[in-house]
Amino acid sequence: MFALDNSKLLQSELPGIRHTTLAGSEHGLRHLSVWRQTIGGGQATPPHRHDCEEVVVVESGRGELHIAGGVYPFGPDATLVIPANLDHQIINVGVEPMKLTAAFSTSPVEVFLPDGQPLPLPWKS
Repeated sequence: MFALDNSKLLQSELPGIRHTTLAGSEHGLRHLSVWRQTIGGGQATPPHRHDCEEVVVVESGRGELHIAGGVYPFGPDATLVIPANLDHQIINVGVEPMKLTAAFSTSPVEVFLPDGQPLPLPWKS
């Protein structure tokens, strides 16, 4: 499991979001998860939070990060830094798909809605 062919990894979907876990607990990791996601034009992640830190590298597209009462616009080649336990939402404000790669400081990653309820995901890493 030292070299993975990303094209052969399982893809999952949420409404408006295509997801691939590039590396995570299913690959033997406990302290790191790496996800690739594509958010469709005009689509968004649900408002949510994680109990770990997250860094998102924006490969393409334009969007807004809603976090800590603020709205932070970004474009391609941006990095979003999201501290643990802060509710946030990533919104694609364009019409083209937004491509992201995200790294999390734990594996598997638990995701919670703003009211604290777990957000069930079709993937687990």
